[in-house]
Amino acid sequence: MPDTPNLDDTHFKAIDAARLLEPAADPDRPHILLLYGSLRDRSFSRLMTEEAARILTRLGAETRTYSPSGLPLPDDADASHPKVQELRDLVTWSDGMVWCSPERHGAMTGIMKTQIDWIPLSLGGVRPTQGKTLAVMQVSGGSQSFNAVNQLRILGRWMRLLTIPNQSSTPKAFLEFDDADRMKPSPFYDRVVDVMEELVKFTMLTKDRKDYLLDRYSERKESAAELSKRVNQKSI
Repeated sequence: MPDTPNLDDTHFKAIDAARLLEPAADPDRPHILLLYGSLRDRSFSRLMTEEAARILTRLGAETRTYSPSGLPLPDDADASHPKVQELRDLVTWSDGMVWCSPERHGAMTGIMKTQIDWIPLSLGGVRPTQGKTLAVMQVSGGSQSFNAVNQLRILGRWMRLLTIPNQSSTPKAFLEFDDADRMKPSPFYDRVVDVMEELVKFTMLTKDRKDYLLDRYSERKESAAELSKRVNQKSI
């Protein structure tokens, strides 16, 4: 067995610990985008994201929440559609995201999946989600389940998002909100606070170091033209 790996030393770099530990360069508050997965008049996934946005604001983040109303199905319109452009602009703006879906038939809703399907893996030579943080949550009408958050984690990994370890699943969500549509104090509320707190911490740790964290040997070997050709494939 050879003593050294078969590497192209022109593009190989040792890990620079100082780059990971240097002070943050961007003093701006973390930008967090929240997506929810229901269009009901009293959507508990929307109410949950509104509660999460309040918590995030108290934790020092700047938040924006996207309404999926009017968003066309993938392939039923092109990317110039105003709702598609709004979603993509918000994803580009964000440093991290919160995805909250109801569980329907043991899975995330089609409304939630449609939003994620409209987020491209690449815009030009830029991957709009890569290296950003993600927190996943779900609400259920019945007993507690983790099907939706598990699916959202798979999608987050596929979109190359840094999905935080913690998550929130709230059963019988109709019991957890008062007449003013505010979430009642409970262990479920405490978990939402925990998840948002963790999301802000992970976002602050990574948002100014994203370029270095995602700097990969294989892509340093690849020309910009080759990269653009590979990642900008037509939709299937």
